Amino acid sequence: MKKAILLIIDGLGDLPTPKTPLQAAKKPNLDKLAKQGMTGLLSPVGNYVVPGSDTSHLQILGYDPRQFYCGRGPLEALGLGMALRDGDVAFRANFATVENGKVTDRRAGRIDTKTAAALAKNLSMKIEDVEVIFQSSVEHRGALILRGLGLNPMVSPTDPHSLGPLQACRPLTPAAMKTAQVVNAFTRLAMERLSKAPENQKRQKPANTVLLRGAGMYRRMLPFNMSFGVNAACVAGGALYKGVARYVGMDVLDVPGATGDRNTDLKAKANATVKALSNHDLVMVHVKGCDSAGHDGDFAGKKKMLERIDRELIPSLAKTGACLVITGDHSTPVSRKAHSGHPVPILVYGKGERTDLVKRFDELSCMQGGLGHLHGRDIMPLILNLIEKAEKYGS
Repeated sequence: MKKAILLIIDGLGDLPTPKTPLQAAKKPNLDKLAKQGMTGLLSPVGNYVVPGSDTSHLQILGYDPRQFYCGRGPLEALGLGMALRDGDVAFRANFATVENGKVTDRRAGRIDTKTAAALAKNLSMKIEDVEVIFQSSVEHRGALILRGLGLNPMVSPTDPHSLGPLQACRPLTPAAMKTAQVVNAFTRLAMERLSKAPENQKRQKPANTVLLRGAGMYRRMLPFNMSFGVNAACVAGGALYKGVARYVGMDVLDVPGATGDRNTDLKAKANATVKALSNHDLVMVHVKGCDSAGHDGDFAGKKKMLERIDRELIPSLAKTGACLVITGDHSTPVSRKAHSGHPVPILVYGKGERTDLVKRFDELSCMQGGLGHLHGRDIMPLILNLIEKAEKYGS
């Protein structure tokens, strides 16, 4: 039975300055696959639409975000392994430092993960009839769940996204009044408890508040295997990508060393992928580092990460015999330090599949590829066709 690997290189695409990092990188293994496969360009969400990582992954996995996007908060919570129920409202959370009512550091001096976990024990509580569940993640990050009747996610964030006055949560619709009141009560109680916490007493930048954003309401969906008839797994380091996978019903594998940053253990990811193929039809592998370098405006760092992927990950994936689909979720040009609406390269390789005349895997070369210009909604039909799981349309 044919298997497939979907490798998503986060922030893959770029703009020439005068070359792109992908053009400049030494990547003999990716170029070899390009020569032996087919290439093209991919607009994950739509032509020239600037994708979020969450919406692009949903679309690539066959779930139209206009119908299935639940907001960033629930996806982050799922990625942390938090159990969600229908109707829960969840938020992304940051420990932060507040002085005289103003946010002076949105990351509380980049608080370490161990201290954040100790502080998090103070933050789960009951407010009126609403259960409040908080869990820390890595460094200053975390997630918050509100569980109760009459909740609505249409509220403003308390995170000002910059230094300045701490913001109150406001309802954006009358139905969200209760949610806003609970959020504001949580903020007050969290500040009281965190200010008394022993872990904060000697910190120059105490983690004395929690900022919330990305509110969304969770609802269960038809799982991946029932939607596509495919048993799928996810190998990723970042909470968001694990959360998207859990949301659509993929098996999320715990891979020691998969950190979700530029130091992630790519060989461990490769080994986990090879093992997962023994009992899964499809394995989605996510690598974050190129996106981080793009946001930092770090051309050399993005090039180096691409070379690491080529050296440490691609050979093991190519040896599996699985069909390979290699692409990105969006472009993150180093010249912009942000996501952009430029399409990303895509490469498809499989034994017995068609080839084209492209010999290099980069943005400009892939413009000439035989796949043409694809959209995110095309990826699951493409994969199903590769592994001979596609159903006939018509008689």
